Amino acid sequence: MKKIILLLTLTSALFSCKKATTTPNTTPKNTSDTTKVVNDTTKTSNDVSISGFDCVGVKITGTLVKYKVVSNVSATISYTGGNGKTYLTKSHTSTGVTGLSATLLAGTLANGVGSLVYTISGTPVSVGTAKFTIALGGKTCSFDVKVGDVNQNSGVNFTSIGTPVGVFQNNLTDLEGNTYKTVTIGTQTWMAENLKVSKYSDGTAIPNITDNTQWSQLSTGAWSYYNNDAANNAKYGKLYNWYAVNKSSNGNKNVCPTGWHVPTDAEWTVLTDYLDGESVAGGKMKEVGTTSWNSPNTSATNTSLFTGLPGGSRSTFGGSGSNVGNDGLWWSSSEYSTNIAWGRYLSLSSGNAFRSSNFKEGGFSVRCLRD
Repeated sequence: MKKIILLLTLTSALFSCKKATTTPNTTPKNTSDTTKVVNDTTKTSNDVSISGFDCVGVKITGTLVKYKVVSNVSATISYTGGNGKTYLTKSHTSTGVTGLSATLLAGTLANGVGSLVYTISGTPVSVGTAKFTIALGGKTCSFDVKVGDVNQNSGVNFTSIGTPVGVFQNNLTDLEGNTYKTVTIGTQTWMAENLKVSKYSDGTAIPNITDNTQWSQLSTGAWSYYNNDAANNAKYGKLYNWYAVNKSSNGNKNVCPTGWHVPTDAEWTVLTDYLDGESVAGGKMKEVGTTSWNSPNTSATNTSLFTGLPGGSRSTFGGSGSNVGNDGLWWSSSEYSTNIAWGRYLSLSSGNAFRSSNFKEGGFSVRCLRD
């Protein structure tokens, strides 16, 4: 009996020892492989390299103009020693003249010599030199882009005082080839020059009426030059009666280019409200100085960049023109009564933007508003 008990005790001890020596290892066998994969991924994202940039030979395409939204401007930079690897999109902000970015879209380096194209975007806030410093493949390069004044490419004086609240946009061209500066003010985009077109947007001619008596008796659309002098067209545009600008009077035709329209009375109010109300909006809408306006051109700052001009008007009663240099008058498409429509009026002696009601036979300037 003692032999049997001893044998069972020895067997139990041997079993316990064997169980202890077979406890599994809880450390994963592929730990070193996982670390290797992570390291490889990090290496792949940083293996773009070049030998150097040709910073002296940077090619700038297009021009930058103060307060104008950039369009079709780029910088092309050559490099050497490219290793054929893929790079991610990169963007760099400007110094000196601020408000700009230079963006390189994702791509692949050449093996050896190649070039990179950086697209310039934004709106420059001053005249001067915008400087960009780029970095790629362990190398850096700085290049400059000149920013010109708004006067340099326009026959209209766009000088302003103070910080502009408007932003110039791309030019607008009508169906007769006339081009206009345009400006975004708040939520609206306006022409920054007076309308010059002699046709509706569908190509139908608008009659040019020069006879004073005939003009005063019209109830259909017409236009004229101030004082019937075509020399006034380039600067001040044409004068239109209300019947030319209102679709209910002209057979549902649009005097503005396609995608634009004559503003309603309410849309004029949106503009003047954005410019802090009628009592001060006029000064912010008038071209500065006395090149176009007669003295004193009170409160004119043109911070809206609307660049209101004193194109005068044609009398309801047949006069061919009055008050050029003193007053700027523009139609709205909104009717006040059977014979009268709403408009806006700027004066040389006030900073107001006056809401005016006028006989529909009068001849006023037109500014178009983008749809």
